[in-house]
Amino acid sequence: MSVSDPIADQLTVLRNAIRSKKKTATLKKSNILLGIMDIAKREGFIENYKVIEDSKQGQIKIYIKYSDEGAPVLEYIERVSTPGRRYYVPADKVTKVRGGIGLAIYSTNKGLMTEKEAISQKVGGELICRMW
Repeated sequence: MSVSDPIADQLTVLRNAIRSKKKTATLKKSNILLGIMDIAKREGFIENYKVIEDSKQGQIKIYIKYSDEGAPVLEYIERVSTPGRRYYVPADKVTKVRGGIGLAIYSTNKGLMTEKEAISQKVGGELICRMW
């Protein structure tokens, strides 16, 4: 079966794992997903991730972070730009997500970055996803 948006499919795998209270999720490896998970780890939304090499494309094992009460730290993740509808944001229109509590990930000419980094470097780009 052909997949038209692999990023959205893998974010759905992560979202479903969080909803079912799993400790880990396994995603198909891609460079953009590695970048997204690196930012999510750096910003404290996931515990950790590990790349598992196999004879195919590889996998990313995500260790989901939960609070002391058992609630997931990553409550919401949304794919914004899709292959059918790209969503570009100019540098002067980049804004914070949920008053700075959330996180937006942009693909810019300087690589993947959060909205905070995009604002400080005064660059815009394609809005890949939002999470909080």
